[in-house]
Amino acid sequence: MSDLPAFDLIELRSSVGDSWTGLSSTALPTAEAAAWATVPSCGAVVSFVGTARDHAPGRPGVDLLTYEAYEEAVLVALESLDQEIRSRWPEVVRVALLHRVGELLVGDAAVVVVVASPHRDAAFAAARFGIDAMKATVPIWKRERWSDGESWGLEAQHLEEVSNFGRATGSSA
Repeated sequence: MSDLPAFDLIELRSSVGDSWTGLSSTALPTAEAAAWATVPSCGAVVSFVGTARDHAPGRPGVDLLTYEAYEEAVLVALESLDQEIRSRWPEVVRVALLHRVGELLVGDAAVVVVVASPHRDAAFAAARFGIDAMKATVPIWKRERWSDGESWGLEAQHLEEVSNFGRATGSSA
């Protein structure tokens, strides 16, 4: 954990030394996460940053998102997701899974997923799986405020077990 950049996380855990998982109530370190994942053994670093946008289906003028999390369960779920990524793509070297909580304005980073591996195929696949599985398996909820009101996000769903995610649909994950 000593080579992780200084960062105000609610909690930071490193499960295998090459993992960075956490929640933050302050701005996410998007550039720092990509820099941390860049190591000599990896020719591919794929970084996904999900940002707050100004609309949702049927909700024009979104100007504020508020993320809430069951913090203890989130940290366990992120570590499980990290382990699942490594199980499915054993060549992956570094994984960062970071999520923001609290109020976010349009353009603020809400989530960061970074994966480093020797080759691009695994990095792209693992990063895509990482963000998709995070949305489906990690207990974080989004409230949107828009021009005509406010409510919880439209894509609310039942949480899945990460080990089952993507298997029933025939996904290549």
